[in-house]
Parts: sequence; C-alpha cells; structure tokens
Amino acid sequence: MSRQVYLYDPPDRFVAGTVGLPGRRTFFLQASAAGRVTSVSLEKTQVAALAERIDELLDEVVRRTGGNAPVPAVAPADVTDSAPLDAPVEEEFRVGTMALAWDGEEQRMIVEAQALVELDASDEEDLADAEERLLQDEENGPPMLRVRLSGAQARAFAKRALDVVNAGRPPCPLCSLPLDSEGHVCPRQNGYRRGA
Repeated sequence: MSRQVYLYDPPDRFVAGTVGLPGRRTFFLQASAAGRVTSVSLEKTQVAALAERIDELLDEVVRRTGGNAPVPAVAPADVTDSAPLDAPVEEEFRVGTMALAWDGEEQRMIVEAQALVELDASDEEDLADAEERLLQDEENGPPMLRVRLSGAQARAFAKRALDVVNAGRPPCPLCSLPLDSEGHVCPRQNGYRRGA
C-alpha cells in the first residue's frame, strides 16, 4: 500500500486547536486549502514542543541570515488566526513523529507529522532498524501531513499553538498540576483537596 501524503504547499490555513472541555481536550493540527481539510490528532506536549521548535528554528534562520530572511520577529497581526477549527473535525490519523526543516531556496518552513506506528520488534537492534526505516521518506510508509509555510505563517502558527496549550486548566500554585473546577488532591498538601 502506498503512503498517503496530505500535502499543503502552501495551505490557506494551518492551525493547532482543540475539541472538548479543558481537562478532556483533544488536540489537533488542521491544514486546509482549496476546499479540502486535513485534521490529525496529537498530544498537548507535542503541540507545545512543535511550537517551541518552530520559533527556535525561525530565530536561528534570522540569526544565520543576518536578518535577511523573510521571517518576522513576532507573529504579524495580519496573519493571526483565532477562529475555531473547521468543522466537522475528522481525524485522519494520530501523530507519532514530527519533523521540521527550513528550505533556504524557497524560504519556507516544512512541517511534517507522521502517523503513529506500532513497532513489533523482539530486540533493541530490530527496533532501531524499524525506527530508522520509518524516518526515511519511503513510498510505503505511514500516512503523513506535510505543510510548507512562509516565515510569517510559521510564526503565527507557533503563537496560536502556544496560546491553545496555555488555555487549558490553570496550574496549582503549589504543585503545578492542573486544577479542576472542583480542585485536586495536591501532593504538596499531603493529599488534601485544594480548591480552584
């Protein structure tokens, strides 16, 4: 079976968003262009890591080019997207691995999100070989979302993604675990319930 690649070059829209209430949210990356929409689910920590790495990579591009790359220092207001995910949100796959690259010739950020794959390997050497094969761009690999973004689009994506991650439940000031509306059992309070 050949690999399904959902390519957006460029997307009309590429955002991180959620479905559900804080504490029970499902996180998604969603790309759209020319009437088609692709949504892939992932963990909150993956969204945060992706946004942070995009900002770091863009900062590095600016540094290495002496500020000559078409990359803004902050997300431009004219490309800010605060709209909800396009409905209906239909998951194409759950993200396992992600990759980032900067295409210096085209001046584009490339974001790849590959489907989670269960590896059946009996020993560590087989597992390492299987992981290496997954990271190669083979035609028979797992499904992949590949998006090519301008510097401004990438900055806007990273800002929104971090805003989405931080919009969840507030952290407990003592233990930093998320507070539910009814509080939580705080380890720093020797298991006593702490209110929101």
